[in-house]
Amino acid sequence: MCAVKASPGTERTAPPVVAADLPRLQRRTSAVLIAAQMLGGLGVPISIALAPVLATEVSGTEAMSGFASTASVIGTALLSLPLAALMTARGRRPGLVLAYAIGAAGAALVVLAATIRNFPLLLVGMAAFGAASSANLQARFAAADLAAPDRRARAISVVVWASTIGAVLGPNLSAPAGHSFAGTSIPETAGPFVWAGVVFVLTGTLIGVLLRPDPLLTARALAAPGEQTRAGRSLRAGFTAVRESPRARLALLTVAVSHTTMVSIMVMTPVDLGHHGADLELVGLVISGHIAGMFAFSPVMGWLADRIGRLSVIGLAAGLLSVAALLAGTAGPSHAQSALGLFLLGLGWSAGMVSGSALLTDSVPQPARAAVQGLSDLTMNAAAGLGGAAAGLVMARAGYGWLNAIGAALLLPMAALALFTARRHPVPAQADAGA
Repeated sequence: MCAVKASPGTERTAPPVVAADLPRLQRRTSAVLIAAQMLGGLGVPISIALAPVLATEVSGTEAMSGFASTASVIGTALLSLPLAALMTARGRRPGLVLAYAIGAAGAALVVLAATIRNFPLLLVGMAAFGAASSANLQARFAAADLAAPDRRARAISVVVWASTIGAVLGPNLSAPAGHSFAGTSIPETAGPFVWAGVVFVLTGTLIGVLLRPDPLLTARALAAPGEQTRAGRSLRAGFTAVRESPRARLALLTVAVSHTTMVSIMVMTPVDLGHHGADLELVGLVISGHIAGMFAFSPVMGWLADRIGRLSVIGLAAGLLSVAALLAGTAGPSHAQSALGLFLLGLGWSAGMVSGSALLTDSVPQPARAAVQGLSDLTMNAAAGLGGAAAGLVMARAGYGWLNAIGAALLLPMAALALFTARRHPVPAQADAGA
């Protein structure tokens, strides 16, 4: 069995590997990414929960409270393409390490801004802080680089599942992290950002040391000689790949719509619950159930996407999100119905994210994948940022019921395109499950 090497034109190459090495390399890559996701996924929730409070303290008005979180979302979106370009040129490891380094620098700027009460600096820090979220998102694609086609969705879903720990523990650690700086010059509301910065440094170090060989470079080394041209790896090639692939366009729409629908409804749910007499403990339980739906069941969605096909699970995502919007939008004073609606909202997001990410990876040439994946995260976060901002306006003018109705309406183009793609561009069942 001979070793497979990259072509002479490849500027960065992985060590020679043989086909028998791939299962072991995939297991190692997945283990490193899962550990990094557990650690890095803790850094964002531990601090982002207090971002609105910190923004209010620094700006001196509640009117500015939402700008900190918005700056983080914008930073995540804007940094997606540059980081994807770096990964395209040099591999996953440098891109992920740089992203966590930028996130750590952003956390430091946030702490400095809070200490000197400088609101513009706070927004800059939050935008840089968003790079860590971009790294957390890109990790799911790194898990698919070496996965067999019929196991890609499961590889992605396991890394998404690893986010559960950070998503659940993070908000609960915010208060202790803040109290740890009581009596110092650092405001307690900025304390979690100190810990987040440390977490990002540790996560970047973990990836820099252990994510070897680089999964993207190894996959590139194993690609057919005709797929190893530099031109095929550019951002322009990524845009071209999406434009030329109906399934890639569907995947991009699925990820963006699923995320936007989820964010738009979720951010206004605590407000609606408050209007119907829910206390903070009940709101916390409802959101915890929602987070469990998002992450805890992602391996099930990955298994389904590999077994019955990406398009089938996209249809499941549309159905779950629609039912979630119906239940949440008509719940009124029924807190149990709201909780069920939010749980299904998270479950639908998981189905759309896992199946859409796998379909996107399947549908474009290997050299263009990193660029296309960066484009996906840019589109997803930009759309969700707009959706979250518009949700407040809809809530104020029309109410929570209409917000859910609009969220459900967003799903119609996704469902229609999935049906159109299945009919006009059919593939064998095995290919749909992982080609």
